Amino acid sequence: MGSNGTNENPVTLQFEAEPDSKIKKGAHRPVFAPIFTQPPAQRKAPKRLHLLVNPYAGKRRGRATADKAKLLFEEAGVNVEFHVSSYSGHLVELAQNLELKKGDAIAVVGGDGSFSEVITGHLQSGSSFHPIFGLIPSGTGNSQAHDLGLKDLETAIQTILGGQTQTIDLARVQMAKGLPGHVNGKMVRYSHNLVTWGLGVDSTLKAEKMRWMGPIRYDVGILMAIMANNRRQATLTLDGKEMEGDYTLFLIQNSQTGGSLLPLAPGASLDDGLMDIGILKKMTRRGILKAFGMLKSEGRHVFHPRVDYHRFTTLSIETPTPAAINVDGENIGSTPLNMEVIPQAIEVFTPSLE
Repeated sequence: MGSNGTNENPVTLQFEAEPDSKIKKGAHRPVFAPIFTQPPAQRKAPKRLHLLVNPYAGKRRGRATADKAKLLFEEAGVNVEFHVSSYSGHLVELAQNLELKKGDAIAVVGGDGSFSEVITGHLQSGSSFHPIFGLIPSGTGNSQAHDLGLKDLETAIQTILGGQTQTIDLARVQMAKGLPGHVNGKMVRYSHNLVTWGLGVDSTLKAEKMRWMGPIRYDVGILMAIMANNRRQATLTLDGKEMEGDYTLFLIQNSQTGGSLLPLAPGASLDDGLMDIGILKKMTRRGILKAFGMLKSEGRHVFHPRVDYHRFTTLSIETPTPAAINVDGENIGSTPLNMEVIPQAIEVFTPSLE
């Protein structure tokens, strides 16, 4: 037992089933939480927009998307400052060095990992001014954009110009820097979307070696990881309550979707001051295949007997040897890991429902 741990188990969230939904994979569809629990605010359109661009996002279409976005913003009378990353992690540095003033906003052209880098850079800059963030989806997954209702470039542009905003929670994630075998010190990343450990990270590591396959590589990577069914031992602590054992996967979520827009966390809301975690306990290959089949079928995995679902404000993961961690779609760190939820940490532009 760790010094802060207790023998008391954390409370497991029980989902309600939608009685009118069809039974698939042996279960009804769960009742999903609202994306936001608080009403939106109305702000003015930005006077100046810092456009931070990942040119490699979305099969290297990020730069073309950004060029089009810049033109549309300028046609709407917005002054655009263009910042293009050159390498992994460069967006953190670019965001740290922005000269921000009242009326400025930041828009990110890229996916979940790009957005995480920009948020991290800004929060580490020490700036006393906190701009509103916009997201222009151009990545592989775009899970956060999906939950925010940003379907395409035009919607993203109009959302930023429209000025409607919501606050979202973040998680401060401290972990070992680098993947197992290449650990070098510690690092901090601010997560807006998801953090994963276990089979999910194994699958993305395999998928990264098959980028030529396109999005289907994630399904292939998951299948390969399931077939390997590696032993994974960890000590997980949620709000001081410690659990130790063999696990298949931890799905730690702020948003509801992740990966290939899979409904990983049906109970998650972006502004409730909590993060959600789905714990897939140790399973046979057949059990894992069933759980993933239920997951892909509208989040029914929450009813699997070997899946527990919790909410928390602090979390830690310790493993006998360093194990890979994925933050917002990027395999960048290793255990040991510590997380702390920062409620309503940033303000983001969101589409109007009218």
